[in-house]
Amino acid sequence: GYRKIFESVEELTEPIPAKITGVVPSWLGGSLLRMGPGLFEVGDEPFHHMFDGLALVHKFDLKNGQVTYYRKFIRSDSYVRAMTENRVVITEFGTAAYPDPCKNIFSRFFTYFRGAEVTDNCLVNIYPIGEDFYAVTETNYITKVDPDSLETLKKVDLCKYLSVNGLTAHPHTDTDGTIYNIGNCFGKNMSLKSQVVVQLPSSERLKPSYIHSFGMTDNYFVFVEQPVKINLLKFLTLWNIRGATYMDCFESNDSMGTLFHLTTKDPAGYLSSHKFRTSAFNLFHHINAYEDEGYVIVDLFFSTTLQEDQGKNLVSLSYTTATAVLHSDGTIWLEPEVLFSGPRQAFEFPQINYSQYRGKKYSFAYGLGLTHFIPDRIVKLNVQTKETWVWQEEECYPSEPLFVPTPGATEEDDGVLLSVVVKPGAERPSFLLILDAMKLTELARADVNTIIPVTLHGTYKP
Repeated sequence: GYRKIFESVEELTEPIPAKITGVVPSWLGGSLLRMGPGLFEVGDEPFHHMFDGLALVHKFDLKNGQVTYYRKFIRSDSYVRAMTENRVVITEFGTAAYPDPCKNIFSRFFTYFRGAEVTDNCLVNIYPIGEDFYAVTETNYITKVDPDSLETLKKVDLCKYLSVNGLTAHPHTDTDGTIYNIGNCFGKNMSLKSQVVVQLPSSERLKPSYIHSFGMTDNYFVFVEQPVKINLLKFLTLWNIRGATYMDCFESNDSMGTLFHLTTKDPAGYLSSHKFRTSAFNLFHHINAYEDEGYVIVDLFFSTTLQEDQGKNLVSLSYTTATAVLHSDGTIWLEPEVLFSGPRQAFEFPQINYSQYRGKKYSFAYGLGLTHFIPDRIVKLNVQTKETWVWQEEECYPSEPLFVPTPGATEEDDGVLLSVVVKPGAERPSFLLILDAMKLTELARADVNTIIPVTLHGTYKP
C-alpha cells in the first residue's frame, strides 16, 4: 500500500470539498501548503529517486469548520519542457537527462559538452519571504507561487543576487522578520537585497559538505560539516560528459568525523579558534538550537555509531548527559545525549512551536516515526524527559506534522498538529488529520476522494 504514495497523479481543476469527521477548532482558519513530487515518470522514462518527481503544490483550506483540497504542478522549466518533449529533459538528483534522441549525432555530442542544466524543480519546501511564497529545492532557483490560486508566478535565479550555487530548503526566520539561509558558493558577490552575513571554510576545498539544514540561536549560527561530501571535480567533469546525476557527485569520508562550526550573528564572525568535532554521522534535519548558561545546545536527527571518549567533561548543565572534552590539539570532542532511539526505528521530519520557541529552551518536538524508512506514525517527544506520545492507525502513512499554536496560548504545546495522511485502499484514500498537540489525540479529519502522493515539507498560512 505504501507504494501508492509514489504514483503519479493529475492536478485538480478546482478545489474539492472534504468530508469532516470530528470538529475542526473554530479558531483554525487558513491554508496548509505542502510540496512534494507528483509525477514519477515522463512518457516511458521513470524518475529514479524520490527527490526527482516533478513538483506538485498542495493546499488544504480551512474555513468555518469546513475544508477543501486543491493541487497544481509548478510550471518550472523542468516541468514545461518535459511535458512538451514527453521525456526527462533536465537532470534531477538521481535521474540523468540524455540528449534528444531525435537530434542527429553531432547535435547530441555537443549537447553533452555544453554541460547539464541546473534543475528548477522546486519540490522540497514552500515558505514565505515577506508577503510572498516561494517553492524551493536545493539549487539556486526558487519559484514564486500564488498561495491562493497555486499559479506559478515567477522563476527566480538567486545567482543574480549573490554568488551562490545552492541553498538549503530550510531557512530560519528571526523575530524581526529577517530570513537567514546557508549554502555553498564558489565566488564572491553581493547585492542590495541579499547579503552575505558570514562565510565558513570547508575542511576540503574541492569537497564541500552536503547541507540540508542548520541551527540558529539568538546570538549564533550552528553549521554541521558532515562527512557526506559533494565532489566538485566530479560535478564539473563527470556529470557534464557522461550524463551522471547529482547523486553520483556525492561521496563519504567517515575518517574526518563530523565538524561543528559556530559563528556569531551580530556582529557576524566565524569562531575559528573553537574546533568542535565528533564521530561521523549523516544529517538532514536540525530540531532546534538554543543558549543556556553559556552553552549552545543543538538538537538534531542523525545516524551514526557512537563512541566513548575519556577526559574531563566541560559540560556542567544538570539536565543533559552530553559531553564536551578538550583534547591536547585544541579540538573539543563532542558526544551527544540520545533523546530517541530504537531498533529499526527512526524519528524524523521534526517540527516545534517555531514562532515561540525557535532558539529558545524548549520541551517538545513533533515528527514522523519511521519503521524501515516507512513513516507509519506521528510522534511527540519531550526532549527534556524523553517521554513520547504516538498517533498511529493501521495502513496509514502520515506526513510531517506542522504545529499551529492556539491563539493566546501560554503553554508550549497548546495548539494543533496538521498532517496529510494517506490510507491506500480506503473509500476516501487521503485525509487532513488534526491532532491535539498536547495529548496527541484526534480532533478531526477531513477525508478527500483522491490519493495524495508523498509530501516532503510545507507551511501553514493563517
